[in-house]
Amino acid sequence: MKSKALFLDRDGVINMEINYLYRIEDFIFINGIFELCEKYHQNGYKIFVITNQAGIAKGFYDENDFYTLTNWMINKFSSKGITISKVYYCPHHPEISGSCTCRKPNPGMIKQAEKEFDLDIENSILIGDKISDIEAGKNAGIGLNILIAPNRIPYELYK
Repeated sequence: MKSKALFLDRDGVINMEINYLYRIEDFIFINGIFELCEKYHQNGYKIFVITNQAGIAKGFYDENDFYTLTNWMINKFSSKGITISKVYYCPHHPEISGSCTCRKPNPGMIKQAEKEFDLDIENSILIGDKISDIEAGKNAGIGLNILIAPNRIPYELYK
């Protein structure tokens, strides 16, 4: 049986939006994100993070910096009993590295997760804070795409 998934954008959904965030000391979790993920995790959803990381293409930080921060973030979720199945990221920027299939609003990261984890995309959920997040979800065939106010998880999503 295919698994349902909760896809989360990172910056603005999991953590406060800070341009080109790559340092642990600058990472601030959004209030309610752990409760939201715990709810979906307990209901059998696999949790994925999908994030555009143009700062890599622009040279503000490198992939090792990204991995360090990502591993720290995953460990914070794990310490609360929440499994992040995988973090997908796009290190490209169209003006620097050209077009790609992974940069949102393209569905490449979601399609990769669907293939790797045999996901039920139609019954999955995506939460993002930008229209490009929602467009990626729609382009991938995700059944419910939720646009939230930046840096705010609505109480209704996790009560």
